[in-house]
Amino acid sequence: MTPKLPGPRGAKPGADRSTDSYLPEHGNGGYRVAHYDLDLDYRIASNRLGGKAAITAVAEQALSRFTLDIGAFRIQDVRVDGWPVKHAHRGHKLTVRPERPIDAGDTFRVDIRYSGPPRPVSGRWGDIGWDELTDGVLVASQPNGAPSWFPCNDRPGDKATYRVALTAANPYTVLVTGDLVSRWRGAGTTRWVYERREPTAAYLMSVQIGRYELVDLAVGGVPQRAAIPAGLRAGVAHDFGRHGEIMATLQRFFGPYPFNEYVVVVADDDLDDPVEAQGMAVFGRNHIDGLRTYERLAVHELAHQWFGNSLTVADWRHIWLNEGFATYAEWLWSEECGDRPADTLAAQWHAHLALHPAGITVANPGVARMFDPLVYKRGALTLHALRKKIGAGSFFPLIRSWITDHQHATVTTEEFKAHAQRFSREPLNDLFTTWLDTPALPPLPR
Repeated sequence: MTPKLPGPRGAKPGADRSTDSYLPEHGNGGYRVAHYDLDLDYRIASNRLGGKAAITAVAEQALSRFTLDIGAFRIQDVRVDGWPVKHAHRGHKLTVRPERPIDAGDTFRVDIRYSGPPRPVSGRWGDIGWDELTDGVLVASQPNGAPSWFPCNDRPGDKATYRVALTAANPYTVLVTGDLVSRWRGAGTTRWVYERREPTAAYLMSVQIGRYELVDLAVGGVPQRAAIPAGLRAGVAHDFGRHGEIMATLQRFFGPYPFNEYVVVVADDDLDDPVEAQGMAVFGRNHIDGLRTYERLAVHELAHQWFGNSLTVADWRHIWLNEGFATYAEWLWSEECGDRPADTLAAQWHAHLALHPAGITVANPGVARMFDPLVYKRGALTLHALRKKIGAGSFFPLIRSWITDHQHATVTTEEFKAHAQRFSREPLNDLFTTWLDTPALPPLPR
């Protein structure tokens, strides 16, 4: 029986709640995680996960208790710095009370053993997180699905390093966001070990399990690979045939690719939309048609490696810094490859948005509309307006230095505004106010 915990002794208000304004029930205050070490055993046929998590964290205030996010698993054991502790698991919150209060600034370790069938987190965006495929697993956790498979501090601003070991049946390939450091094949199972050395938000960690074959997407430069089901080799070869050029183009605009490699996973199921993870993007087999119909989405997901993954929003209200930049990357590639110029695409989307009432501010669209297409397209239009205002000769150095200055860190709209002003002789307050903070659509600069 899980003991009922009394109220906190000396914990500051908010120590067991997130600081994220949109998803305060996900994530936790009072500490930050430095490292996750996950040792997982997954049985595909029965959809059962057994996990051991060792979490190293630093207290940001005195803690007589703290909380972690985790789904509907059976919690078998919880220890703090090696000592068994009282804990309570209700909903997706695990409340932990250490034997002694943790002082501000102290580093502490939490060990959790848990097991059960992983289930996605259900909510306004559907089912998010660990999801069974027809034959395998797909994990897409944006924005709040990480607790579906491991205990975490599920807020974007808390970035940590990871080691993930996962054991699964031999016929399956296991891909985890990170660098593969070892693989041990036994009689019936294989243990895969990955390390994610760059600070990473919990929602950007991913696991993909399937009967995949690995193929190269490009020769030379950043390693770019695809994990694909049998029968899709020819379609992937054509649809991603220009991926090396796309990578080179985005590096010219944005600077060096921020991770060691890039992996595209094509699931053997249909998906509504592709989704990014750290150093990875996941597409459905329906996105492979041999016609490059979805190439712009390949560009979009690759751009997220800079905008969203290396530079991660400190709070979900800043989501345009992910989606507006990735959408604008689509326009830059269109211009680069000889399709429609960015000016043309900006004019077309401006005309389209002019026909639809705005109703939101891009810099703070509200949780219900944080993934609204308006955030994507008007975010891209904001960048195009900035480019027209200060000129391409200042715009692209601005973007590259924005990325360099905040690599593997978190960002806010206010920081971007201040950064942009360094590259303009004229004040930019009016431009940002009209494009980001006002619902009415301003005229498109010429």
